Amino acid sequence: MPTPTRLIGRVAAVTGGASGIGKASALRFLAEGASVVVGDLNPKSGESFLEEAVAAGFVRSRIRFERVNVAVEDDVASMVAAAVESFGSLDVMFNNAGIGGAFGPITEVPVDDWDETFHVLVRGVFLGVKHAARQMAQQGGGSIINTASVAGITGGGGPPAYSAAKAAVINFTKSVSIELAGQRIRVNAICPGAILTPLIQQGRKGVDLSESLNRYQPWPEGGRPEDIAATAAFLACDDSRFVTGEAITVDGGLMASGPLGSGISSTSPSGWVGMNRGTTGQGPTVHRRGS
Repeated sequence: MPTPTRLIGRVAAVTGGASGIGKASALRFLAEGASVVVGDLNPKSGESFLEEAVAAGFVRSRIRFERVNVAVEDDVASMVAAAVESFGSLDVMFNNAGIGGAFGPITEVPVDDWDETFHVLVRGVFLGVKHAARQMAQQGGGSIINTASVAGITGGGGPPAYSAAKAAVINFTKSVSIELAGQRIRVNAICPGAILTPLIQQGRKGVDLSESLNRYQPWPEGGRPEDIAATAAFLACDDSRFVTGEAITVDGGLMASGPLGSGISSTSPSGWVGMNRGTTGQGPTVHRRGS
């Protein structure tokens, strides 16, 4: 466990914080000394997170859970307010919540599924930046981190809706970082490669992807949520004081090796169309092509 020095006295908020990358990051922030507001749409996951964090030795008074739909502005505003109310400030905002989104042939993707994908993956980031920046400007600065993806860099890393949304996150991160730099608010994105999370396991019950992910990129072990959490901790602390407007790729050399090949996280099973809502507690919608 890291020595808790870099984030002592800081307050962090993490959306999608009760599962996968968000969970690992919230635990890392706690380990580094921060107080943390965990936002998640799934209250059962939130309860499990609190139990796990306390069992790991973290003080319960340094953690708050908020049920948050990141596509709803009042929810995001309330999460920021909860951080200030509980801990006195908001120094780090990690806009991480995500879903797999719409999948299937583009000629058959329902427009509502496309919109839902963008509501969560893009609108959710916009709202997180908007409300975090308002608070951070009053405090004299802060760090905002957005979860993008290698799928936002190349079209081969995910279904079209997901890839387009993550590309929007990267562009938005760069654009807004310019606006907020003068207020000492840093804005960066992390672009994970294939990471073994509950989201990537959706629809693959009983399938162990560990070995497949170990072969997915040049690095001999597949990515884990803790790998992204370590990068988030760096971006959250003063070690990254001069880093803003960046999209940092954390992928074990995947992008350096050339075009994405195996497509583990890229497309739906052949012949299916639907919507992957990840670990939100809301079930997927799946049907056969043409039905």
